[in-house]
Amino acid sequence: MLHVARYGRSMGHYLPETTVAEVLLGIQQGELILPAIQREFVWKPQQVIGLFDSIMRGYPIGGFLSWKVQAETVSQFRFYGFLKDFNEFNQRHNPVADPVLGQSVTAVLDGQQRLTSLNVGLRGSYAYRRKWGWTNNPDSYPRRRLYLNLLGEAEPNESGLRYDFRFFTDAEYKNAPPQESRFWFPVGKVLEFTEPGDVWDFAASVGLANDKAARTTLSQLYEAVHKVESIHFYEETDQDVERVLDIFIRVNSAGTVLSYSDLLLSIATAQWKQRDARDAIHGLVDALNATGSGFAFNQDNVLKSGLVLANIGDVGFKVQNFTAATMEKLDQEWDAISDSLRVAVGLLSDFGLSAATLSANSVLIPVAYYVHQRGLTHKYRELVADKQDRNELRSWTLRSLITPGVWGAGLDTLLRDLRQAIAEQGGQGFPTQEIERRMASRGKSLVIDDGQIEGILDLAYGEKRTFAVLAILFPHVNTRNVHHVDHVFPQSLLTRPKLKKAGFTPDAVDRLLTLRDKLPNLQLLEGPENVAKSDSLPAVWATKEYPDAAGRVAFMDRNAIPSLADSLDDFESTFAERRAALARRIKLILGGDSTPGPEIATASPLQTSIDDQMAEADAGA
Repeated sequence: MLHVARYGRSMGHYLPETTVAEVLLGIQQGELILPAIQREFVWKPQQVIGLFDSIMRGYPIGGFLSWKVQAETVSQFRFYGFLKDFNEFNQRHNPVADPVLGQSVTAVLDGQQRLTSLNVGLRGSYAYRRKWGWTNNPDSYPRRRLYLNLLGEAEPNESGLRYDFRFFTDAEYKNAPPQESRFWFPVGKVLEFTEPGDVWDFAASVGLANDKAARTTLSQLYEAVHKVESIHFYEETDQDVERVLDIFIRVNSAGTVLSYSDLLLSIATAQWKQRDARDAIHGLVDALNATGSGFAFNQDNVLKSGLVLANIGDVGFKVQNFTAATMEKLDQEWDAISDSLRVAVGLLSDFGLSAATLSANSVLIPVAYYVHQRGLTHKYRELVADKQDRNELRSWTLRSLITPGVWGAGLDTLLRDLRQAIAEQGGQGFPTQEIERRMASRGKSLVIDDGQIEGILDLAYGEKRTFAVLAILFPHVNTRNVHHVDHVFPQSLLTRPKLKKAGFTPDAVDRLLTLRDKLPNLQLLEGPENVAKSDSLPAVWATKEYPDAAGRVAFMDRNAIPSLADSLDDFESTFAERRAALARRIKLILGGDSTPGPEIATASPLQTSIDDQMAEADAGA
């Protein structure tokens, strides 16, 4: 903290060193709180475990910076309490603190992540998503408490951890075999110990009184929490809010741990007059992510959107851009910005996108700016009069997600160009031509070349870009309905054991498994339709789904499936045929080639044109 003490005049001092238990007591009693400029808790479980391992080994865990806020200054600021029970799904926001009128408070400026980790590990719980759990299902986030293995060290690991700390659910701990559960110590219980004799009493209660290793480990935990004065605070006493904010920025921008969007949020929280910036921004992020099948936007996306939609000249996250004038403009226009973002995310959901399929969150920003510039509402998503404009916006959005590198380097410059194009030519409709002209001048053309076509054809099941490709290639799909990326030849039939049993050679098995999850074996089916298809071969399923020949031909035409196979022996040849058909279709739609490919030029009369398909998909939306 020496760099803090050297800043300007000295208005602080070092406090006496203290223990973990004493600091947590201060948090529990509300004596230590968080100023609104602090971001939220972001540490992962392994970081929490790493902190406890350091404490057990007597390693220094860094200094802390606090701010003594006098009673007359308290009313000028917002404060929050520390989290005790953290849940990645629905309990990520700090509770609002309400300091007693007329009393001073101590606010933590640096060290929140470490102190919250100690609070979670010793007094609370950490609920993170279980492996393979659905992102939008609260049951996927079971509450876990921290435990310490008293009889064994951590397994060999890259982090160099010595002590075996782990997070367990109550059910996992309760259902563990008795001989195992007795040496998993609930870390929070150490706070109940008031003297060293409590260590012996506990060891005896679980049958470990004669186990020196267990007693030693438990004693180390007791000492680390109750006896070792490992917490070192430097306290700032200046009551000038601007000075304190400057100190906070200097301390937290020295590394990469605190992002510039965190700093922007901190400054907005300190300076906004009309609303609580923290509540407004976090609430908007939560609302956007709850749209449709769920998204994964963060405060970076929302704050960057705010800078673009408010027509701030420089949209970069730079400290020198966070002026009082910028903050005031964002504050004044936030309601309209929020409304535009909600409509924009609704449109992305209508395009079939979600956290599972959106490969670049930044695409939200130009869509939202277009909505904002025209003053569009949710009615725009449904009006028949706007369907052609929606198709233009949908097509550009999906193509920009397909083309590699569009939303990577040079994002701020690209956003300014897109904003200017929309502002100048987007008054009556989405200006696709002007936008793409500007993108091409930046080396971000949406016209796909032959090399990129090969890359697209190699996209695989589970990749986010795969959905966008299928959605743009098959515009008959009404993406307002939930669609699944489905295997034309069922994945469940193309497994190593089943292929081997079917008589394929080892080399052939390896080759077919390589092809199984590639784009030519994928299609979009509505959820119920995909469930009904199950593990049926293409010909079997299509015959059942479309009993008449005309219906089957129409299905094949719509989905560029040259033939319907009824045997695994046909998979490789069918894959090759469809790969060629998709290559022609990609070149037609994405490659700037106006000459129809053979499979489109000779399509059945039952197949409508691509433009008609897109309009049909939007009809009745």
